[in-house]
Amino acid sequence: MQEKAKVILKTKKAEAVRRFHPWVFSGAIKDIEGHVSNGSIVDVYSNKMKYLATGHYQESSIAVRLFSWNAIFPDREYWQEKMERAYRFREKLFGDFSHTNAFRLVFAEGDGMPGLIIDVYNDIAVFQTHSAGMHQIKSLLVELLQDIMGGKIAAVYDKSSDTMQRIKNEEPENGFLFGDKSRTTIKENNIKFYVDVEKGQKTGFFLDQRENRKLLREYSKGQKVLNMYSYTGGFSVYALDGDASYVESVDSSAKAMDLTDENITLNNLKHENHKSITTDALDYLKDLEKNSYDIIVLDPPAFAKSRSSRHNAVQGYKRINALAIDKIKPGGLLFTFSCSMVIDRTLFLNTVTAAAIQSGRAISVLHSLSQPADHPSSIFHPEGNYLKGLVLKIE
Repeated sequence: MQEKAKVILKTKKAEAVRRFHPWVFSGAIKDIEGHVSNGSIVDVYSNKMKYLATGHYQESSIAVRLFSWNAIFPDREYWQEKMERAYRFREKLFGDFSHTNAFRLVFAEGDGMPGLIIDVYNDIAVFQTHSAGMHQIKSLLVELLQDIMGGKIAAVYDKSSDTMQRIKNEEPENGFLFGDKSRTTIKENNIKFYVDVEKGQKTGFFLDQRENRKLLREYSKGQKVLNMYSYTGGFSVYALDGDASYVESVDSSAKAMDLTDENITLNNLKHENHKSITTDALDYLKDLEKNSYDIIVLDPPAFAKSRSSRHNAVQGYKRINALAIDKIKPGGLLFTFSCSMVIDRTLFLNTVTAAAIQSGRAISVLHSLSQPADHPSSIFHPEGNYLKGLVLKIE
């Protein structure tokens, strides 16, 4: 067994680790004893040389991602136990996967494997690593995945190029770790979608909106619905399946609009009740007449990916929400979301509230929404609770 280096924290910087927060920032480190490189397994110590936790080291703002508060050296059995535990929990959620076969198998800190995302799309798995340590053991993780899922996986695609760019000297290319299948058909609450893991956004589909799409379906009967930033039409298909009278999908990507139309056909839904519009979402919102829709869905990409861009992001969220509120018929609904990790729930609520005040309309909150249970967030790591949503009734 190789000897681990010791990462020693500055005075008063150990408290977060003692409270089981899984990140050690570079500015908290006083000294390092021993050799470290990207991906090294290190033990973290207080300024008084008391052991605190063990994790993966890397040259980045988040210098250590912690996976154990016991002084262990993780072997194959250690990671296998974590992967098996994650899979057993998804079996509890989705049973035999006959109704839903697309889900997040591993959600980083929420599953005790910080720096690792594994999404399963029917017979394709997508790996996305955020740490050098997890990226270096991906071959082992692929073997464990195949063992745990009993040969159900035909291909594993590594989509870590963008997420690993923040780490010094780490610039991996996307590619297959096993097999070569990139496109499949998934089922989500018995609704079907085409997914292309190689060309699609994120890991291929926005799995975190599953239950929120289902909620929209329950409100959609007889309603005119506008789905902004619609991507491949997830919310649109659910609305049509819920007997919406008419749905418009708006996205700047022509390829996404083409796939939206394919998904509508896949589910035997009526194209005459739907229109795909390829244009800038903000421009489209500005040009709409007032009282145009019964329901508007705002699910934009992350406006802020760092704290330095948070102010501009807040202004962006306020602007699009104010525009949407202005276009909704009296008694209509606004489904509004933010997936920006640096925009917490309180700030998001305050931003939407500011837009509501600007509108001068009476508005009530019907639902406060988040990510589903296959995206669990550790109670010690609030940053993992990234998806915020509200359903507002506009008078």
